[in-house]
Amino acid sequence: MKVETQCKVLEMAQLTSGGWSMTVESHGIAQQISAPDQFLHIKCGHSHLLRRPISICNWSAQRDLIRLVFEVRGEGTQWLSRRKVGDSLDVLGPLGNGFSMEAEKRYLLVGGGIGVPPMLGCAVHGSGHCTAVLGFRSAGNTMLLEEFEKACTGGVRLATDDGTLGHHGFVDALVRQELEKHPGEYDGVLACGPKPMLKSVAAVCAQLDTPCQVSMEERMGCGVGACLVCACKNTQGHYVHVCKDGPVFPAQEVDWNE
Repeated sequence: MKVETQCKVLEMAQLTSGGWSMTVESHGIAQQISAPDQFLHIKCGHSHLLRRPISICNWSAQRDLIRLVFEVRGEGTQWLSRRKVGDSLDVLGPLGNGFSMEAEKRYLLVGGGIGVPPMLGCAVHGSGHCTAVLGFRSAGNTMLLEEFEKACTGGVRLATDDGTLGHHGFVDALVRQELEKHPGEYDGVLACGPKPMLKSVAAVCAQLDTPCQVSMEERMGCGVGACLVCACKNTQGHYVHVCKDGPVFPAQEVDWNE
């Protein structure tokens, strides 16, 4: 059940990557979260008509806290980055359908860029038998590495576009290496990041017969499926709403050629 309420900012910090980490008192929203990678729809100032969707990085239902990690991409997120401890936010959530994870199963978590933060929620609230493959533009853009290392019993593997840290290249190469090195040991791959990355990861998983779920990044208007801003086509030729039907979909249901 989604809740619309005023959430107080409890912590606000800029990360070394340039992104921002914000923790808010959720006033019951945290108790409604059912799966990692649901999101909040936040009103970012009186001059912006549309809310901004921000993926949930981590949460505590017991402590009624939600953590968001985001980058400044426009005027809305610029406004959000200027909030201070004690400020209130107009928040609607939790929205969307997150990753489906089963207890005691082992997952390979794949994140790219700003798609990395919600994968931390998968590591913390999942089965505990996870390995992370994370991709960044360069070593200077990395984020949350220590937290992933604590949460992922299977370890963390890194890729950077420029080769300044870890594998020089894209995450799909590391996904292939990991799945081929441990055939049949992973019950599924969960991925969040830019669409070209998701397409490549989905192709590897299809070749190696490994179930894959992907979190799609699309611009959103209403956040509840009433508009067509985030509509995308599936393999049956039907349009689905990323905000309401997703953002997470089985990779084999996505029309990657759209």
